[in-house]
Amino acid sequence: MSGGVEWAGQFSTAPFAIRAACGPVTPATFTLIFIIALLASFGIRFWLAARQISHVRAHRDAMPAAFADRVDAAAHRKAADYSVAKQHLGMVETAVDAVVLLAVTLGGGLAWIVSATQALAVPPIVRDVILLVGVALIGGIVSLPFSWLRTFRIEERFGFNRTTLAVWLADLAKGIAIGTALGLPLAFLVLWLMRSAGAYWWLFVWAAWMAFQLLVLVLYPTVIAPLFNRFSPMPEGAVRERIERLLARCGFTASGLFVMDGSRRSGHGNAYFTGFGRAKRVVFFDTLLARLAPEEIEAVLAHELGHFRLRHVVKRVAWSAVVSLAFLGLLAWLAQAPWFYGGLGIPEPDVPVAMTRPGVALALFMLALPVFTFALGPLSAAYSRRHEFEADAFAAEHSSATALVAALIKLYEDNAATLTPDPLHSAFYDSHPPAAIRVARLQSLSHRMAAA
Repeated sequence: MSGGVEWAGQFSTAPFAIRAACGPVTPATFTLIFIIALLASFGIRFWLAARQISHVRAHRDAMPAAFADRVDAAAHRKAADYSVAKQHLGMVETAVDAVVLLAVTLGGGLAWIVSATQALAVPPIVRDVILLVGVALIGGIVSLPFSWLRTFRIEERFGFNRTTLAVWLADLAKGIAIGTALGLPLAFLVLWLMRSAGAYWWLFVWAAWMAFQLLVLVLYPTVIAPLFNRFSPMPEGAVRERIERLLARCGFTASGLFVMDGSRRSGHGNAYFTGFGRAKRVVFFDTLLARLAPEEIEAVLAHELGHFRLRHVVKRVAWSAVVSLAFLGLLAWLAQAPWFYGGLGIPEPDVPVAMTRPGVALALFMLALPVFTFALGPLSAAYSRRHEFEADAFAAEHSSATALVAALIKLYEDNAATLTPDPLHSAFYDSHPPAAIRVARLQSLSHRMAAA
């Protein structure tokens, strides 16, 4: 299937009624739609960031009443300054990302890479892999300075960073190696399926993608994570006994309880479950164990356990599967439309060649998709916050709402999480409920349980 007509023809049965509307769309029309969507997403991001900065600054010296006797005023001001600093850097990064996206698409960057790889005397699938690697390198190079600034400027300034430059560079090298080891085989498989699996290639790619996600889920706790951190069995003692009793009460089996050396890189604390099936692990940051009391550690774990028992992980995986299937179907439709290529910067004379290369369609789709899906962010955030409330209720039932409130307040303070986010910014972005609302709900649960 080396001919452009043959490959493009594979999409003639893509299951979209709107396929009939493909004709009237022109490259110029799609370019205009893309620019409007980009400006809208860019403007909304900046507007929300400005709202967050203004709101947090306005409440910098005003401690919420619910935390007045629990959080130090200096810590509250530090959290405000930390939030503002992160927003300022995020605004710069958003602007740079928008400029780079325009340069790569409408500015002709990707078109140049297409032409350069087309001239290579290698198999067509290798050309497309090199194309995708080139796009990934551009994204990585652009994001690298911001990663450095976050770690060695913002995190350092507020006392969180414990990462040395050597560790940071080692992590970067490991990340590239893992991305190469996992990403290249996946890219070859996806591109091969796009070329060889017929009209319904997108269904086969979807199956491969879901299998890949499952593989990463299995490999992460025992292969990937230990490349970056040390995991030691939790020592015997009161905390471990308390946790084991909680797991037994909830009928949860884990392959082990581990302490991660999070303090090697950061002062932030956390706890999480990882793994799949019987390989599930319970992991605590050493910073969290050093800060919280035993009953608070149990309450935090009960919250994380709630996500598993309430099947939140399964629901999110199922939602991800549905969304990825829809997006791949959309890609199958767009890949046969000349205006999709021409509207994103591929010169008209080069479009026929580009349409013979599935890697071009895939690269353009990955570049353009976030511009159009940005507006869906609040739905995902709201869905996540609902799960957080449910996990809090589970923790209140199986552990202690009072202990969870105490733990959360310590974590808010230690992680410099603002207690006064802008409500609209929080609704748009935050996967966890605002501190005041979350604590109020837990306290209400505690009162109801005490009265029952």
